[in-house]
Amino acid sequence: MQNAHNQPLSATQITKQWFAQPVRLLAPMEGLTDPLMREILTQISVDLTADIAQEQKGYSWSVSEFIRVTQTVLPNHVFYKYVPELHTNSKTKAGTPIHIQLLGSDAKLMAENAVKACELGAPAIDINFGCPAKTVNNHKGGSVLLTEPPLMQAIISAVRTAVPAHIPVSAKIRLGYENMDNMDDIRQAIADSGANWLTIHARTKTQGYKPPAYWDKITKFTDLPIPIIANGEIWTPEHAKNCMIQANTPHLMLGRGAVTRPDLLAKVCHDDNNLPTPTLTWSALIPHQINFLSGQAKSDTMLVGRYKQWLGMLTKGYDEAIEVWDTVKREKELNKIIDLLLSTC
Repeated sequence: MQNAHNQPLSATQITKQWFAQPVRLLAPMEGLTDPLMREILTQISVDLTADIAQEQKGYSWSVSEFIRVTQTVLPNHVFYKYVPELHTNSKTKAGTPIHIQLLGSDAKLMAENAVKACELGAPAIDINFGCPAKTVNNHKGGSVLLTEPPLMQAIISAVRTAVPAHIPVSAKIRLGYENMDNMDDIRQAIADSGANWLTIHARTKTQGYKPPAYWDKITKFTDLPIPIIANGEIWTPEHAKNCMIQANTPHLMLGRGAVTRPDLLAKVCHDDNNLPTPTLTWSALIPHQINFLSGQAKSDTMLVGRYKQWLGMLTKGYDEAIEVWDTVKREKELNKIIDLLLSTC
C-alpha cells in the first residue's frame, strides 16, 4: 500500500485503514480452522453478504492456526503447509486475507521466523499468547506466557522491530492464566510492545472455553491507543451486540460459533446494517460439506476425521445434523459419507 505521494504506508497507517470500520474476523483455532475450513467459511461469508457494501462483505480477515517456533527458522514448506494461501497473495479463493500467527517464547527466533513469513508474503503477523493447551503451555508457549508480561513485551517488540515497517504486528491474549490478578501488568506489556492491535479472548486459561465469557473485563485494555478486538462466546448476533457494548469495542473475532453456524458472520453483518438476517439452511450447507470432504488432505481417513469433528459441532447449530451424525459417526469410508449427504438433499 502507498500514500498519495507514492510512498509506502507505515504499519500504523495500514492499521488505521483496516480498522476504518468495525472488523469481523475468523478466529485461529488449532486443528479446526485449518486451510480447508477457512476456504469453506470465508466463501460462505462472502456469498451471504452479497447485498452489503463491498468494504463490509465477508470476514475482514482470518488468522491462521499457530505455527510453532522452537529451535530454528522454519523452512518454507512449513509456512506453506499451515498457510497455503501464501501461494495466492495470502488470500482465500473468496478473497479473504490470511494473517500468519506464530507461537513461541524465544524473542529472537520469533522475530526471525516473522521476517521469514513476511518474505513469503504474510500481510501481518499475529503472536499467540492465548492457547490453553497443556502440551503447548508445558513447552512455554501460548497462554502460560501471560504469567511473564516482560517476556511477552520482549517477544512482541522483537517481532515489531524485525519485520518491515509496513507489516502490522498484533497479539492475541486471554485475560490471564490461572486468574486475572496480573491484568495491569499484561496491559502495560502490550502498551510498551509496539503492537499495532490486540485481540482478547475474554477468559483466563483456567476458565478454558466454559461460559460465560467476561466481555466487560476487556474494557481494562480499551484505553490503549490501538484497536482492541473482542473474542469469546459469541454464538448469535445478540451476543455480538452485547459483547461490543460490554467490552467497549466495535471489533469482533468469531470462533466456535462461526464453525457451528457458518452463517453467523452474515447474520452479525446484516444486524450491524439493520438488514433482515439471512439463514444458511441445512440443504444449502450440504454442497459446502461435500466440498470439505473433497478437499486436500494427507488421507481420506484424515478428511473423515476432520469432517466428523465439524459435523459434531454442527449438531449444536442444526437439528438436521443430529440425524446425519447418528449414521456418520460409525462410517469410515469417505464416499459413503458423501453419498449419505447427497441423499439428504
